[in-house]
Amino acid sequence: MSFADFDLPREKVFRDPIHHSIVVDNQIILDLINTPEFQRLRRVKQLGTTSLTFHGAEHSRFGHCLGVYEIARRMCDLFARNYPQSFDASQRPVIICAALLHDLGHGPFSHTFEHIFHTDHEAITQRLITDPDTNVNQILRQVSESFPSQVASVIDHTYPHKQVVQMISSQVDADRMDYLQRDAYYTGTNYGKFDLDRVLRSMVPTKDGIVFRITGMHAVEDYILSRMQMYLQIYFHPVSRSMEVALECLLKRAKWLYQHPAATAGSFKPTLLVPFFDHQFTLDDYLMLDDGVFMTYFNQWKHSPDKILSDLAHRFVDRQPFKSATYNSHTKKFLPKLRQIIAQAGYNNEFYTGTNDSFKQPYDTYNPHDSKPASQIELLQQNGDLVELSRVSTLVAAVTNRAEGDQRFFFPREMLTDTSAAGAD
Repeated sequence: MSFADFDLPREKVFRDPIHHSIVVDNQIILDLINTPEFQRLRRVKQLGTTSLTFHGAEHSRFGHCLGVYEIARRMCDLFARNYPQSFDASQRPVIICAALLHDLGHGPFSHTFEHIFHTDHEAITQRLITDPDTNVNQILRQVSESFPSQVASVIDHTYPHKQVVQMISSQVDADRMDYLQRDAYYTGTNYGKFDLDRVLRSMVPTKDGIVFRITGMHAVEDYILSRMQMYLQIYFHPVSRSMEVALECLLKRAKWLYQHPAATAGSFKPTLLVPFFDHQFTLDDYLMLDDGVFMTYFNQWKHSPDKILSDLAHRFVDRQPFKSATYNSHTKKFLPKLRQIIAQAGYNNEFYTGTNDSFKQPYDTYNPHDSKPASQIELLQQNGDLVELSRVSTLVAAVTNRAEGDQRFFFPREMLTDTSAAGAD
């Protein structure tokens, strides 16, 4: 059967604070949304620990994935209407399905989780799409046996149509355009707002990807600068990063206790996390995890007989962030001394210190020597020639290929007031 055979007789609409109406006109999309794998995303926060800094940031991966789908759907409709010669409308099913499912494999507190347990959300996403035992795969196979692998290859950036891949993953894609506006809305800030409609209507599909009409340059500039401000003001906020470090320390201690059973007489076995401590987890193990599971364990660990685990759980659950200090390549040499001082104060510095490097380039130009070359933004001039964005935009040129951010060293805030050790061995 073709994808069109599953078109609904009447559209379904999800009300959304960013896009107002998210339109579903195909049963395949509706069935994918209703799978247990996709519904799990309701229980995974989009911004992890950011809600401990910006209290409104309680939104989920579920809402974001719907938003990316909606933007991709609008792209397809605009391209099919305005550029039928350069857009292959038969690609629409794989585009909107990839957009909807692109974050399916995110775990709770995803980036910290991935670092501790050595997982990869993109790889998990592809497994969830291609594994024949998942509900998602069974629904996609109704289109064709090869359809799940096609959708997965878009997320893997190996799909042969560059245009399709760029719609989902590039420097101006459906993913970024949704999360910037969605995250700005829920954090109560204005940094991530830009003229989405103008950006979409400036897009022009070509055989090599997507370019932008030069008349839309200022809307694209605004998008680039909005993204930069969101990273510097929201995603790189020191308190959010402090809570990430506290979370990492907490999970490291839990992992250490499991791997050293003598320390707890073998009694420490958080059942749902054991497969990840052992690095032998299945997709079913992964799908059982969400933010609620982790927070339940953290609340239990507050009462652990292990003082370090108990203290770290208290710090995270009750929002007691570490303090931090910036460092650079010249002052990095002092970090071992700082760790020594913290240890002398009675803290186990393996679990009470941490570093976090957060840098982002607001805009990259194409460099074939990069391991993952950026798909630079090109503008279509009135004469039909293409020009790279930073060559004509002084605003973008000012931030091109410049990494913005800082490096921070995190430590217990008590170090600034006294030398008592709440979590000493």
